[in-house]
Parts: sequence; C-alpha cells; structure tokens
Amino acid sequence: MPSLTDKKIVLGISGGIAAYKSAELARLLMQEGATVQVVMSNAAHQFITPVTMQALTGLPVFSSQWDARVDNNMAHIELSRSADAILIAPTTADLMAKLSLGLADDLITTLCLARTCPLLLVPAMNLQMWQHPATQRSAQRLVKDGITLLGPATGIQACGETGLGRMLEPAEIVEHLCAFFQPKLLQGKRVLITAGPTFEAIDPVRGMTNRSSGKMGFAIAQAALEAGAQVHLIAGPCSLATPLQSGGQIYRTDVTSGQEMHAAVMNSLDCDLFFSVAAVADWTIPNPAKEKIKRSGGTNAAKKSAAPLLQFAANPDILQSVADLANMNKVGRQKTLRPYCVGFAAETAQLEDQASEKRRRKGIPLIVGNLGPATFGSDLNQLIIIDEHGIQRLPRAPKLELARLLIKAVAAKLV
Repeated sequence: MPSLTDKKIVLGISGGIAAYKSAELARLLMQEGATVQVVMSNAAHQFITPVTMQALTGLPVFSSQWDARVDNNMAHIELSRSADAILIAPTTADLMAKLSLGLADDLITTLCLARTCPLLLVPAMNLQMWQHPATQRSAQRLVKDGITLLGPATGIQACGETGLGRMLEPAEIVEHLCAFFQPKLLQGKRVLITAGPTFEAIDPVRGMTNRSSGKMGFAIAQAALEAGAQVHLIAGPCSLATPLQSGGQIYRTDVTSGQEMHAAVMNSLDCDLFFSVAAVADWTIPNPAKEKIKRSGGTNAAKKSAAPLLQFAANPDILQSVADLANMNKVGRQKTLRPYCVGFAAETAQLEDQASEKRRRKGIPLIVGNLGPATFGSDLNQLIIIDEHGIQRLPRAPKLELARLLIKAVAAKLV
C-alpha cells in the first residue's frame, strides 16, 4: 500500500524559481496515495501557473484569502482543518521570516497560523540568503516552534552559484514526508543494526566476500529511525548512503572484516534492540599475504603454478556473542533480555526449518528468514518472522516496506 494513502496534504508554493519542482512533487505525492490541495502565493504565479497545478491534482488552486469559492469565505480555516499536514515547497526566505514572526498577510501565512496540523517547510534560496543571520534566526525560531524544516541541500543554484540553499528534489521530499507519518513505535529506544557483507583479505588486493548489498539492513535502519529510535548502523563494505534522517538520530560505523564488525558491535551494546542483519563471513584468513600473491610462470600459459594453499580460521559469531550476553542476567527462572536480539537467516533451501533451528540454537527470541540468492541486491524481498509462537509470513514487497512491517512486529514484542 502506498505510504500516504488517505492523507490530505496542503501543498503551499511560494515565489521562488524552485516552484517548477512543485509540479513533480504534487505528482509524486499523489502517486503515494495522497490527496493534494495546492495553495499558491501571488509571487508563485510568476514561476508556475495555477492551471498546471490544477491539472495535476484535479483540485482547484487557492491563492486569495478572500476566495468566494469557500462558503464561509475563510479559506485559511477550511483548508487547514481538513489537512493531515501542510507542506510548503519551495519556502522562500521571505516566507520563513514571516512565519517565524507570526505574520499573516496572505492565504499561505494565515493558513499556517490558523493550522491544527503539522507544518513542514522546504527552504529554497540563494546561498547568501540562506546563510544570512536573519534567515538563520528565522530557521531557529521555526524549529523551536515545532515546525519541521526539510533541507536545504547543497548544489548548483539557478543563479549559477553552488552551495547550501538548493531545494530538495521532489522524490527526497516525498521520502521525508512518508517517514514523518510513520508511527513512533520505538520512540526513545536505542537500536543497533549490522548490515552488508564483510570482506576477508587474502592479500592486499584480493579477498573473500559475499553478495549481500546491505539494502535490507539499511532499510531496517531507516524504518527504525522513522519509528523514533536512535540508530547505530554498523555497515560492512557497501556503496549505500546513510539512511534518510528526518528529526531522528543516526550514527554510522563502517567496518571491513568480520572481526572488525564483531569489535564494533561488542563496543556498542548499550542498546535496547539488536538487529543482526549483516552477512558476516564464517571464515577468515588469519595470516593474509603482505604482498599480492602472483601466479608464477611468466606469460607462458603452459607454465602455471599450483593454486596457493589458504589457511582458514573461524570468525567470531556476532549474534551468538550478543545473545549470550543478553541471556546472562537471570531473575529467578526468567531471563532478562537486553538487548532484544533479532537474527537473520538467508537460506537457499528449507527456509522455515533452517531459520527455526538457528533461532533455537542461538537462543534468541526472534529470527527473520529469506531465501537467497534472488533477493541479493534487489529492492524487493519476502520475509518470514519466526518466534516462539510460530511463523508470520510477510508479502513480497519493497525492502523499506518490509522493514516497516518488521519494526511494527518487533515493537509489539517490547510492550
């Protein structure tokens, strides 16, 4: 189901060149299931027309607080009362200043002052305008008043300069808004997550790794962040960006080998929840070569040396280490579990049996299973959740959607 299904969003557009992005923003909001009511400042008409926005949203555009189409002639009241959120994109420096002072001299400003719903602003302006002390004072006052600022971003601006002040891209804004509406099921909780593969060096240029992309672990990190948690993400070597942050707190530690990941986890166990998602190599090379191992015999293909003999040693079992500590303290016969451990099992066959056996063997309350290798690197996945009460099957869906469902299921266990 789209993340904004049944949400009513008032999209305010103020007078900046970034208003051209508002058309795409409205389209993406509707694609996520939202109803979009556009309100434009008079200055915004210089950059994009009401006809464009009405054609995209299917609803008439409002610009005047004296609009007679509203029965009681109070558009600023009627539009805000039916909204789940007001989103103003772009938000100019002028509008930020007015809102920070409580000024209300047009429809957008009166709408924001009379609202009973959340207000999110997406700043867009020249670098110097954003950095000006007056604008920074406005931003600080707005945040103090409980208003959410999304951005700005750094990039090339319409004036030709490059720097901070560029409006977020429409897809980023929608992602922020979807995150904003997620229920805060883990508010105040500290969550530790491992994600991605590990890399075990054979020599300075070669090593052993696996096909994990890290996408599932990163999706869980984002979903936990959206749910209000403070998130520590320990990531193996992967190219993924740190999950979106919108009013939360996330800390990322990058590691390479299984031993490095084990050390990072064991030094970060002051948490309430531990998701062991990373695909950690079972084996490592205890004495990797200090120089590149070459194939002798020169360029003559007929002269090939025997393959090098590699010695292996077991990597530390991260999930087992955390589970053992979590189960160490006992009150009578009841175990005190902290952190609550969630394991992952990626199998190629007999998923339910293999994952169930792993949960019992590790002594953890919950494990999540999926079948590989089809899901490796994919944006889609299909999960099963196994605990002492049985198996819950989640539908095939985007990994972020599954991560949100998983967070909901785990949060219910913590109540």
